[in-house]
Amino acid sequence: MLKHRGFPGRLPGTDHQFIIRRANKAGATKIVRRERYRDRSPADRRADAGFMAALWDHFGEEPFERGNLDAGRLSWLIGREVVPAAEPFDPASYEQLLKIDLKRAQASFPEVFADPDAFDWGGLDEDEDD
Repeated sequence: MLKHRGFPGRLPGTDHQFIIRRANKAGATKIVRRERYRDRSPADRRADAGFMAALWDHFGEEPFERGNLDAGRLSWLIGREVVPAAEPFDPASYEQLLKIDLKRAQASFPEVFADPDAFDWGGLDEDEDD
C-alpha cells in the first residue's frame, strides 16, 4: 500500500480522518458511492470540502493511486468529483488509479478552488508511525 507522504491525516480540529495508517490484512476496504443528502451536517460537508482541498493540493489534475487514502472519505466523492483514472475500476484495490474530475469538483466545492488557503494544513502530524 502506497503511503502518501505529506497528505493531511485528518481535517484540522476534528476526528474526520483522511488516511489510514496500515493496510487491512483482509484486503482494502471497498469504495462504495455514498449519497450526499441535503440534511448532512455542516461538519460532514466541511470534511468533504477539506478532503477535496487536500486531494487538489497534493495531486492536482494528475492521476493518483488510492494507497492509504481513507475508503470512507473517498466514498463520499467517488463517481462524482473523484473518478477512476484507469479501467477496469477495482473499488477494493490499494493500487487503483483515481483522478479529480475538475469541472465537477469546482461545481461542488467552489470554496476550495476560490481560496487555495481555505484549509490550513500546517502543523498537522501526517503519518508518523510506520
